[in-house]
Amino acid sequence: MVLRPFVSWRLVSRRCGARWAKWAERGPCVGMARSGSDMAEFRKVFSKAKHIVVIAGAGVSAESGVPTFRGAAGYWRKWQAQDLATPEAFFRNPSRVWEYYHYRRELMLTKSPNAAHVALAECETRLSRQGRSLVVISQSIDELHCRAGSQHVLEIHGSLFKTRCISCGDVVVNQKSPICAALEGKGSPDPNAEDANIPVELLPRCEKSTCNGLLRPSVVWFGETLNSDILTQVEKELDICDLCLVVGTSSIVYPAAMFAPQVATRGIPVAEFNLRTTPATGRFRFHFSGRCGTTLPLALERHESEVI
Repeated sequence: MVLRPFVSWRLVSRRCGARWAKWAERGPCVGMARSGSDMAEFRKVFSKAKHIVVIAGAGVSAESGVPTFRGAAGYWRKWQAQDLATPEAFFRNPSRVWEYYHYRRELMLTKSPNAAHVALAECETRLSRQGRSLVVISQSIDELHCRAGSQHVLEIHGSLFKTRCISCGDVVVNQKSPICAALEGKGSPDPNAEDANIPVELLPRCEKSTCNGLLRPSVVWFGETLNSDILTQVEKELDICDLCLVVGTSSIVYPAAMFAPQVATRGIPVAEFNLRTTPATGRFRFHFSGRCGTTLPLALERHESEVI
């Protein structure tokens, strides 16, 4: 998988496999979503759903004040994410890349889950007591869904709070603040800030006594493939779901942009919750405009038909 918007289906096929390419190759579907979708109608569908899949994007975190690091406002110093979140950038200047991720890690410690995160977590807990399920397929790397209490979360792009050793490949949870002494006080996003130029031996290192290799954030960078095990889990969830929610995502980053259209093609209801329409909106049965923290709690509150 290559994290780029509007990827051609041939590139998707090469990077993600034939199954995902099949959905990328399809042309636009006939418009299904109506402007001002009927919340009461959605609630009827929701009340009958047994297996709900939520495809959540950076827009959910943005309502917690988390920068999306995309577009004109997405700069750290003079660089955008595409300049720093690549294997090439890391091996060229690991100190700069670690400053960037140190800044993002420390920033996340000041943020909290918002009403949309909480609504998803509370809905999952409530439905589980009824023998129903809700799984979040998260494109974010900030762990806010987990912090809100969601138990079934598939983080397809990794996590800010996990590291991977480039020598031994060991992946571990790492919530240290700062992640290493040399990064303390570093990572200012000020465009005039100078690079710290931290010696590589002082950057985060593997704690296995037989290794001590250089660590990197355990996130999927531009040009890297998604974890095949996680993709397999995603496929299983999409295959069994009977309702899909698309929440706070631009629907332009593949292969996640194909997940909901794939479900809609099977005739499964899809509801989009976003500030504005997206290239995929016309494929879906419902579209609810507005802040996810406002629309989602209303959509997922306890239905009168629920016994528990």
